[in-house]
Amino acid sequence: MIIIPSQEAPSKGLFFSRIAKDSFRQPEKGTLRAHFRHSKPFLWPEKLRETTTRKKMRGKPVPGKAILILCMVSFLVGLLFTTRTWTHSSDNSFNKEHHLQFIPSNKMGLPGRGCDQNRKLVQGDDHSEDIMGEVTKTHQAIQSLNKTVSTLEMELAMARTGQTGHQVSEKPPHNLQKAFVVIGINTAFSSKKRRDSLRETWMPRGAKLERLEKEKGVIIRFVIGHSTRPGGLLDKAIDAEEAENKDFLRLNHVEGYHELSTKTRLYFSTAVSMWDADFYVKIDDDVHLNLGMLVSTLARHRSKPRIYIGCMKSGPVLSQKGVKYHEPEFWKFGEEGNKYFRHATGQIYAISKDLAAYISINAPILHRYANEDVSLGSWFIGLEVEHVDDRTMCCGTPPDCEWKRQVGKVCVASFDWSCSGICNSVERMKDVHNNCGEGEGAVWNVDL
Repeated sequence: MIIIPSQEAPSKGLFFSRIAKDSFRQPEKGTLRAHFRHSKPFLWPEKLRETTTRKKMRGKPVPGKAILILCMVSFLVGLLFTTRTWTHSSDNSFNKEHHLQFIPSNKMGLPGRGCDQNRKLVQGDDHSEDIMGEVTKTHQAIQSLNKTVSTLEMELAMARTGQTGHQVSEKPPHNLQKAFVVIGINTAFSSKKRRDSLRETWMPRGAKLERLEKEKGVIIRFVIGHSTRPGGLLDKAIDAEEAENKDFLRLNHVEGYHELSTKTRLYFSTAVSMWDADFYVKIDDDVHLNLGMLVSTLARHRSKPRIYIGCMKSGPVLSQKGVKYHEPEFWKFGEEGNKYFRHATGQIYAISKDLAAYISINAPILHRYANEDVSLGSWFIGLEVEHVDDRTMCCGTPPDCEWKRQVGKVCVASFDWSCSGICNSVERMKDVHNNCGEGEGAVWNVDL
């Protein structure tokens, strides 16, 4: 009879040896049924192996710490796989968006292009030049939009000012004469010879002046107020000169050297009320100007809002009385020996339309310093204004401007720093014009 212990399974060799030994023992017939009834069940080798394996597995439980570590490792592996897959997908999405963003849109003000070109842009087959061209056009469109918004804000402010009783313009804004630039030449009663020297050189007169206004939108006027005795001889002399040349802008202002800040403020306010221009320029009557160069220089900044262009400087604050350019309010600029903030030199400068409108709206509360160029610069402190330092607007007289012209760098304006203008301008203006002028037809060739 085969007896298998229940506590521990026998080895494989012992098992088969017992089978071989006991296979020849035949129980009696009478006792065979009893034998099977009282004996333990017989286990075949396969069944025995399964039972033994289950017992061994149940014999040693897995610790809880091992399970926790296994879960954490599984989580980290899954997170790593998911992150790599997401990053790859994001890169593909970015590449698709990168190609799509350069497709021109008519809604953004960009010129439309054919379907083939758009397909090339989407597929990424375009050249770098085409991409940079689209980026440049987009940048220009954004600048143009910013300028439009700035202009609308200024027009709204002007309209509100008119409603509150402070008259800014004699004409409604939509009835103003359109222009590209208004050039105001600061002059005085005693400066007739200076004015004539300009009319004989760089400033058109008569029919040419009218044609310049109509075809190019360039307005040029001598800016002057009235004398302390309105209607006196000085005023009548200006009236006669105006009747002959039609090139004056008369201000409601009493002329005087120490009133230049007031005159400048009133000039911009008056010009804004008469012309709807992109730029407004102030220049002295003893400075040589190349109109074509001025117009082309301003045209490069046409799409930008709040532009202030000139030769930026920072001169000393003069506290000593009796000297030229004495600053009575020197104490506002700090300790003695300090310098002014950066501002454009007073011989010539240009501002955009929105800044001129700002001056017009806030004229009653704009502070005036002794020097008009300092006053103008102070009005823009604290505003989002772009200061453009253009050194072509302050070239010297020959040989400086002459040499620059020969190498192809024609100046916008020329004068002598020592005289704050051209020294002996009446006698020398024609010589400067002959040596430094751009040519009579230059302004007509500028594409606006």
